[in-house]
Amino acid sequence: MNKTFWNRFLDSSSHNRKSKIQNLKWAGLFAIVVALTVCGARAEAQQPAKVFRIGFLDNSSASGNAPLLEAFRQEMRKLGWIEGKNFTFEYRFAEGKFDRLPDLAADLVRLKVDLIMVSGGQPALAAKSATTTIPIVMANAGDPVAFGLVASLGRPGGNVTGLSSLVPELNSKRLEILYDAVPKLVRVGFLRPSGGGGPAGEATMKEITAGEATMKEIRPAALGLKIKLEEIDAQLDAKGLESAFQTAKRKQVGAIMTATGNPFFAERKRIVELAVKHRLPAIYPQKEFVDAGGLMSYGADYEDLYRRTAVYVDKILKGAKPADLPVQQATKFEFVINLKAAKQIGLTIPVDLLARANKVIK
Repeated sequence: MNKTFWNRFLDSSSHNRKSKIQNLKWAGLFAIVVALTVCGARAEAQQPAKVFRIGFLDNSSASGNAPLLEAFRQEMRKLGWIEGKNFTFEYRFAEGKFDRLPDLAADLVRLKVDLIMVSGGQPALAAKSATTTIPIVMANAGDPVAFGLVASLGRPGGNVTGLSSLVPELNSKRLEILYDAVPKLVRVGFLRPSGGGGPAGEATMKEITAGEATMKEIRPAALGLKIKLEEIDAQLDAKGLESAFQTAKRKQVGAIMTATGNPFFAERKRIVELAVKHRLPAIYPQKEFVDAGGLMSYGADYEDLYRRTAVYVDKILKGAKPADLPVQQATKFEFVINLKAAKQIGLTIPVDLLARANKVIK
């Protein structure tokens, strides 16, 4: 073999060795990258996911609001949120004592909750007075613009958004239903909460303004039907409600309506029992009153409102801003009649009214 051959052979062997070394280097580098990626993924997987804290502020009691909160939890589960796993509730109930709301709201702010969910206008006012940074979601509020909670429904601004239950617009409809249900009806008692006030100061004035807006809307409706509307203040406890019904009888009202709100909702069983005891036809704002033995209800489906509240909470916990989420209004309404309750008080419901009901309990 000549010298040229050996040189070529040696050069080839050297080149192969260099290639193998280079390949080994690349393989080693690849292995390191893979190892780092796996370790990083494991470390990330080992880091616990954040558990969000949601404050819940309400006028009423835990038992009074239980069915609505369960509807909220069910919808949250559909969206991937499990109470006790990736979110927890901090419940604060005023038990009908409105003057406790500011302190309860301040307590939630001190806990640095990620979001405050409120039920009703008064808790919303208390929460808004306590914080301008923590997102506040209304599960229901009659007229959030009148309450001063949002600038407008379409562009709420600030840190408050959620659902409106359209309370003022529905009261006139309830009065019309009572008029159609009760023969020769000339006087109706309207029960509203007393002794509560609002959270404080400016909030109280806004609350009064919103309540007065409801009465301004219903008074013309009563006038058009030639019905005298008796406004009856009621302390929302056993003694106060009994006194309110005694006042209604003394004023010789032929039927009863109640204001909308969680304090009344929490006392629905007692209110229904008193209406039966005093043989007064009554229409209520929520179907749960009829479930408790009440005569009739017409209003927003509150369970639906609480389910839709979960959608707001989901979006905000994922980064959305309340100011960018328009306030939505109730879209589902129910008219329910309980013929058992009608029989208890000796009332015959007209056939045409029965035909208008979404549900008739026989």
